[in-house]
Amino acid sequence: MNAVWSKLVKSAYRKEPISSFIVIVGAVDAVIGGADESLSLLTFGLGTVGVAIAWRWWQLQRQQTEIPNPTPKYMLPPQSSRQALPLLTSAKRKSSL
Repeated sequence: MNAVWSKLVKSAYRKEPISSFIVIVGAVDAVIGGADESLSLLTFGLGTVGVAIAWRWWQLQRQQTEIPNPTPKYMLPPQSSRQALPLLTSAKRKSSL
């Protein structure tokens, strides 16, 4: 379970480090508030986690709607205007030596 949990946290942290950091800080606040029986710290921690998750979800929704697939731009023409180079054969090389 620990290996799976650590891989999940690492992959989420690499994708979006700011919101993942806010989630971790909020979760730590919630755990400390719950263990210390401090209702205000527990509420603040849970609120912070909720806001961070909502912010990340909003960012994902915005990214999906904003980014259309761009059409590729070709810098070179589809066909060359030059003639193809002649093929070199070994017979011409031996005669010139």
